[in-house]
Amino acid sequence: MNLALVSLIALCLITAAPVRAAPLLLSEVLYDAVGSDDGAVFVELFGPAGLLLDGHVIEGVNGSDGSLTTSIALVGTLPDDGFFVLADGVSGVSAIAQVDLVANFDFQNGPDSIVLRGPDGSVLDALGYGAFGAGDVFAGEGSPAPDPSAGESLARRFANLDTNDNAADFISLSQPTPGSGPELPEPPVAWLVACGLSLLVRHRVRAGVAR
Repeated sequence: MNLALVSLIALCLITAAPVRAAPLLLSEVLYDAVGSDDGAVFVELFGPAGLLLDGHVIEGVNGSDGSLTTSIALVGTLPDDGFFVLADGVSGVSAIAQVDLVANFDFQNGPDSIVLRGPDGSVLDALGYGAFGAGDVFAGEGSPAPDPSAGESLARRFANLDTNDNAADFISLSQPTPGSGPELPEPPVAWLVACGLSLLVRHRVRAGVAR
């Protein structure tokens, strides 16, 4: 293997960094249920099993003026599968089947944003959704995700893949999946294999031309 090919493979590995797993992400959100939102909305997080969530906060940000519409203090730890579900409810009761924490909250329909903050107040992740106008406040990442129909959720294509662009990372699900989702293997083996094969083909083609 010549030096040029080694350099290309090294570059391939370096550029793979953006698709590696993030510590804690918003992985799925349902903010507009069919009928009443009471007991039917949820926020799902994904991260490493056993991660302590005490001190983390989830905020709702009004798209019209940037004010906070809700703020929920998290407690508990991430389960073994990495999925943590915060659901709306009263007296610890929610209509969501798989729940790790129940609180009384609701999010506005788009254009709005949901922000996840760490114990130190820093923004760990943010999701903006809907059509933002020139005077609106977008608190998400990149471009906003779509504003799905009532009863549909916004979910990451892969639970631990974050490109810092909500439009690219999130899709609408007609059947929400709180407590589960498509987790991208870490490291992204499929991407590395495809990249390696591509480099190998290019190397062989060049070698053939040089003969």
